[in-house]
Amino acid sequence: MTLLNDKDKQRIAAAIAEVERHTSGELVTVIARSADDYLYIPTLAAALLALITPAVIDLIGHPWTMQHSYLLQLAAFMGFAVLFRWPPLTMRLIPKQVKHQRAHRIAMEQFFAQNLHRTQQHTGVLLFVSMAEHYVEIIADQGINDRVPVDAWQGIVNSFITEVKARRVGDGFVTAVTACGELLRQHFPADKDNVNELANHLVELG
Repeated sequence: MTLLNDKDKQRIAAAIAEVERHTSGELVTVIARSADDYLYIPTLAAALLALITPAVIDLIGHPWTMQHSYLLQLAAFMGFAVLFRWPPLTMRLIPKQVKHQRAHRIAMEQFFAQNLHRTQQHTGVLLFVSMAEHYVEIIADQGINDRVPVDAWQGIVNSFITEVKARRVGDGFVTAVTACGELLRQHFPADKDNVNELANHLVELG
């Protein structure tokens, strides 16, 4: 199952093509379903709850043999482990800082994997979204950072996050691409040798 439909992908590619007609900047869009499988924390939470389950039962005065306590803990662990793998609940268990660290790591990896660091004028810009974390990041290459303050992108990111939370990811990408284009056009207008160095299509990570 794809994260966006074909119409949205076409809209995004068209928006990138239009922006790059007017700037020497190179935009690449990447979307990920999740930045991590987050197996460790939900499993740990299930184990901790399983450990205290017999004690909770004892508090209500129910007699348990050692064998029954063991079986109860095993059943509790399996039940909580399955429950905590339900994606909405999994994401609630993960601290926000951990989610953002994992998503940022994937964004940085994609910046290099998509060759945004190899454009002629170092004017590559990555628009990265991780759906599960509602995480959006814009990463610009050094050539852009030398002229455009890093915080100049924050307003675009904030608007994009709002669209992601509302499940309007296609609209969010198109709006963000257009806004990035306006910013790039001010500092990096297209020249006569303006070449499209990187692909315009949306990159999807399972």
